[in-house]
Amino acid sequence: MRILFIRHGDPDYVNDTLTEQGKIEARLLADMINDLGIDEAYVSPLGRAVDTAEYSLRALGKKATTLDWLREFPAEVDPNTSEVARKAYATELWTDEETGKYKKRIIWDVLPSYFGQHPELFDVNAFMDSELVKESDMKEKYEYVISSFDRFLADNGYVRDGSVYRVEKGNSKTIAFFCHFGITAVLLSRLWNVSPFVTLQSLATAPTSVTEVVTEERQKGIATFRTLRVGDLTHLISAGVEPSFSGRFCERYENEDQRH
Repeated sequence: MRILFIRHGDPDYVNDTLTEQGKIEARLLADMINDLGIDEAYVSPLGRAVDTAEYSLRALGKKATTLDWLREFPAEVDPNTSEVARKAYATELWTDEETGKYKKRIIWDVLPSYFGQHPELFDVNAFMDSELVKESDMKEKYEYVISSFDRFLADNGYVRDGSVYRVEKGNSKTIAFFCHFGITAVLLSRLWNVSPFVTLQSLATAPTSVTEVVTEERQKGIATFRTLRVGDLTHLISAGVEPSFSGRFCERYENEDQRH
């Protein structure tokens, strides 16, 4: 089985749709989508993913099934009630002007000064017991996503068994998930058997990029998932279109034209 994680186009987060740049990216993706041999498509319920998928689904002549657990990974922490969160995030940048209170922060937007001193976040067994995770709603949200993903794989013949998958009925389908960076990082961490903070902090996938994972059955009846490519932007590069910077931060702090 082959899984394609496709990130939405450049987002207009306020309106949960695509910017004009995002629409260009989505159209260019649709121009080559038939080359990917997609058999089944699934989509996040959020508008920016739905709008991105629409271009490709039209080109494919297919409909997508909406999966709630494909929405952007929703785990949050509240700096108003958590001293740990106030240390972990740039809270001064996220204050509600009307109330003067801090806004809740997505769990993975951790400052390097914090995660650099907390290696437990990157341990596959210890991250869930970290102070930061305990003061958030990550445990509940993570378990919901992971159990839903494992059920999906089991329905397709691959049943989680320790750190590998027992093949009950293998298949050669190509499945596309039109979703988001955060949820892709979490799902990859499950397949890679690492802490989600590893993928959330070490990967960056640009809007409309394609990440490809395939099963490998080196021993009969036992499958692992191996990643062939991460964040592929062939459809943009071949068209001479500069990828959006969404989700990234400045490469050098002096780069004032890049996100800080």
